[in-house]
Parts: sequence; structure tokens; C-alpha cells
Amino acid sequence: MAQLSTRDVWLRVVSVFAIGFGLLTLKEGGSVLFIDGPARAAAGNYVPFVLWFNFLAGFAYVIAGAGLWMRRHWGFLWATVIAAATALTFAAFGLHVASGGAFEQRTVIAMSLRTVVWIIIAVISWRQLGKALPNLEPVR
Repeated sequence: MAQLSTRDVWLRVVSVFAIGFGLLTLKEGGSVLFIDGPARAAAGNYVPFVLWFNFLAGFAYVIAGAGLWMRRHWGFLWATVIAAATALTFAAFGLHVASGGAFEQRTVIAMSLRTVVWIIIAVISWRQLGKALPNLEPVR
């Protein structure tokens, strides 16, 4: 059995984290969107477009994580698109807040965290996979 290099270990950790983050995002977002219960009541002044973006992004997180686990370049591309889309959604949320829209402080914290996490995942995946683009085969 071949030993994993440090490079492989980092990519494995990031991929498992991305998949777990995605599954948690789907669970939490789905609870607020689709179940009229305690999660929705606790959500307070949630911003619908941010909630929908985050819920749908949960699927993308799982796909990106799977691509990174398989060492596919498209995993890096997904991570990069997720980072950019999250930053743009955060900016749109900022405009919503600046125009006087209702919001929860935890949304600011959550979007800050999501943006930073996906930028870090994109950078790590670029260092491990992205430098060899446009080859879409697994990196060996």
C-alpha cells in the first residue's frame, strides 16, 4: 500500500471538510427553508436570497469535495467558483444591509466564515491540482 504524501493528506483533509461542510449546510438550510419548526423560528431575520444561495451551494460543496478527493482538476475549478460566488453573495448581502434591510448578525459571521473557508480551500486545491490545468485527468 502506497503511503500518502503530505500533499495528498492536505487534499484529503480539505475534501472531507468540504463534503462535511456541504452536508451540514444542506441540513441546516433545508431545516429553515422546508420545515416550519424551531430552526425557522430561531433563524430570525434571515435574508432569503442568502439562505437559498447557501442551501444550493451545499450541493456544490459536496461535488467540489468529491472532485478534490478524486484529485480531479474540476474539483479545483468548483472550489474556485464557490469561493467567487460566495464572495459575490456576501457583497450583495452587504448592499442589502447598507440599504436598511433586516438581517441577523450571525449571517455576517457565517458569510465571513464561508468566504474565508472557500478561499482557503480554493488556494489549497490550486496548489495541489490547479497548477497543471488544463489537463482534466487525475493528478498523480
